[in-house]
Formats: sequence, C-alpha cells, structure tokens
Amino acid sequence: MTQLEKLKLMIPELSGTTDQDEALQLLLDDVLSDLLTWTNRTTLPAALEPTQRQIAVIRFNMQGIEGQTSHGEGGVSRSFDELPLPIRQTIGQYRLVKLVRLNAAT
Repeated sequence: MTQLEKLKLMIPELSGTTDQDEALQLLLDDVLSDLLTWTNRTTLPAALEPTQRQIAVIRFNMQGIEGQTSHGEGGVSRSFDELPLPIRQTIGQYRLVKLVRLNAAT
C-alpha cells in the first residue's frame, strides 16, 4: 500500500475518493522534504513513514487556519501546535548530526 493510500485511510472523509489525490500527494511530498531537512538525511527511513503521514494529517486539518495558535467560538476554545511533542521526539531520534571540519590557520 502506498503512502497516499495509507494517508487517505487516515482521513475518513477522503477514504473513498480520488478527487484530491494530487493535493494529498503534494502534502506528502512537502512533509517528506521537511523531514529530510529536519533529520539531515537524503532518504527517509521506513520507521519515519508513519510520522510522515501523521504530519500530513495535521497539515491537512490545519488548512484554512494557518498561523492561528488558538481559536474560540460559541464557548468552544481550541489551540494548535504545529508539531506535538511526541512527533518532534520521534523525528529527533532519526536526526543525523552535521559535522563541520575547521582548518586552523597557522
């Protein structure tokens, strides 16, 4: 099963549709790019594929409310974190350290 098919299963309102496949694939590609940047890797470890989908679902649900940190309406209050702590911790486990070599001038 592809990442796109798995993502559609995680978003119930899209599970039977193909209308938004391109938009969802773009979302997955953007998250992949971010994960590779955050982990200093060139390929995504298989263990981070669920994290890729989780972040894609978060970003899908945040469409239209980008930039809001909290929202209240009709006595209901909501607040948003871009990435919850457990997801950040998972990403951190796969982060490669960048080493920089400095040549001392003599």
